[in-house]
Amino acid sequence: MLSSIIAAFKVPELRKKILFTLAILALYRFGAYVPVPGIPFKEFADSFQASGGVAMTMLDLFTGGALSNFSVFSLGIMPYITASIIMQLMQGVIPAVGRWNKEGESGRKKITQVTRYLTLGLGLINAIGYLFLFKSDQYKVVFTTELPELFTDFVVVFTLVAGTAFIMWMGELITQRGIGNGMSLIIFTSIVSRIPSAIFQSTMFQSDFGMGVAVTLLIIAIVLVCIPAIIFVERAQRRIPVNYAKRIQGRKMMGGQSTYIPLKVNAAGVIPIIFASCIIYFPAQLAALFNVGWLTTVANAISTGWINWVLTLALIVFFAYFYTTMMFPPDDLSDNIQKQGGFIPGVRPGKATAVYIKNVINRVTLPGGIFIALIAVAPTVVFYFTGNQLIQAFGGTSILIMIGVALDTMSKVEAQLKMHNYDGFFK
Repeated sequence: MLSSIIAAFKVPELRKKILFTLAILALYRFGAYVPVPGIPFKEFADSFQASGGVAMTMLDLFTGGALSNFSVFSLGIMPYITASIIMQLMQGVIPAVGRWNKEGESGRKKITQVTRYLTLGLGLINAIGYLFLFKSDQYKVVFTTELPELFTDFVVVFTLVAGTAFIMWMGELITQRGIGNGMSLIIFTSIVSRIPSAIFQSTMFQSDFGMGVAVTLLIIAIVLVCIPAIIFVERAQRRIPVNYAKRIQGRKMMGGQSTYIPLKVNAAGVIPIIFASCIIYFPAQLAALFNVGWLTTVANAISTGWINWVLTLALIVFFAYFYTTMMFPPDDLSDNIQKQGGFIPGVRPGKATAVYIKNVINRVTLPGGIFIALIAVAPTVVFYFTGNQLIQAFGGTSILIMIGVALDTMSKVEAQLKMHNYDGFFK
């Protein structure tokens, strides 16, 4: 990995992309500390720490501390993720959206455009909700009184929505002109940014400083031991052999080759965890919008404890199946194999091939989904009983997201390096 990074910086074009990505991520972190106009910064921070429940704490984790600062990026990437989930689900519900997905580049542009508008709509709803929540009796935040209250409210809501649009724009810029998936890297940056403060809090968590350091080192050691196992599962795959019959085309003999369809054990990557987290903490966003006592209680109950653990397990496994099926539709794979004159040894072409591929996907996805679900839930259970902030920062969800995004980004860097070497060979 280190050699790939060094080699990447030797390629001028790739070096520009990496530096561009780092510059955008630095800008994102800078925005997380720029407060919304008119907010009493210190009073709000004290009020958030005293009144913020478990649900708000978890939402703050995914914004990299921007919510607790009530910065221009307080809404974080969650509106975009929620919009993406809705569009993914709509592909199987609304025929028109499903057709867009099959139209290639033009269809994807339509889906992206609708996702953008939906993100702004969800951002507007969240911004109004946070405004009402922080002005309520629970937080008692008083914005500036030098301007009319209605104007101040408009500025706050507009700033938050503009911040969401800016984050979405930065993510798309990274995807188009940088290295890796922009939205995933923004989530990665938000999580990583909380680790230094979590380590400091962990060392001070125990009354005995020496014991605090020992516990912190033990947690870090356990995480380092788990990383190779996670990478092993992330790289593991089931290969379905495919043979192509020989056929004569003109004067050439075509086909006669053997290849395979690689089905990863965790083909969905970190998508199930991100989607599951977004749905679980959606009640917290509703509670922020409506500020109803029973809804806040429900949001806090879902955000922690055994209800949270069961829901997380179920949703991660469900989205692992859902996303893998979306990425590898058995019927489409079967049709493509048959059109190209291929077949799976021992399996009839057509419907039998689709059923075979579907059964393989089900058998492979189940252990992968259960594995990432357990990795995501286990640290949450430990944090529930210990309260150590480092366990929350190094939680299973955080680790899986960090490793998944890091592996995906490094794969893209290596792919760019191979393309460069390939071009250089012909030059």
